[in-house]
Amino acid sequence: MRNGSMNAGRLYRIGELSSLAGISPRTIDYYTGLGLLAPAKRSTGNYRLYDDETLQRIRRIEQMKAQKFSLEEIREQFTALNRVAADEAVTRKLTDLQSHLAQLEREVKELEPVLDQMKPQQAKRLFRAITPQTAACIEALLLLLGKSNFM
Repeated sequence: MRNGSMNAGRLYRIGELSSLAGISPRTIDYYTGLGLLAPAKRSTGNYRLYDDETLQRIRRIEQMKAQKFSLEEIREQFTALNRVAADEAVTRKLTDLQSHLAQLEREVKELEPVLDQMKPQQAKRLFRAITPQTAACIEALLLLLGKSNFM
């Protein structure tokens, strides 16, 4: 997960990390087993120690779960992005961007029934009323979904 980089900040045992993240130690164990998290190192007593990056990653996982991503989808995104960028900050930005795009795609899908009921003239007026950038984003998402028939 970290490709050898070690955060110089504080290290937390699982109970401390659990309290800070607001999730149970069992959930941390589960996420670790899935490969979503990895301990930064082990203590002399063989306790797993986690760093601030792990705390940030847990918060991203919980945010993505709230946006209806499955743990498998989250793991796949992290794995794909870790292959692209070893830097956790870059990975976080890319994950956030991908998450926002997926949320927009869901929202466009929710609009589809309304948009499908519009007459062509109504759709053209709607697209003229919103900003060109917003219209372009909606059109691009509709194209990706194979539903473009507005322009």
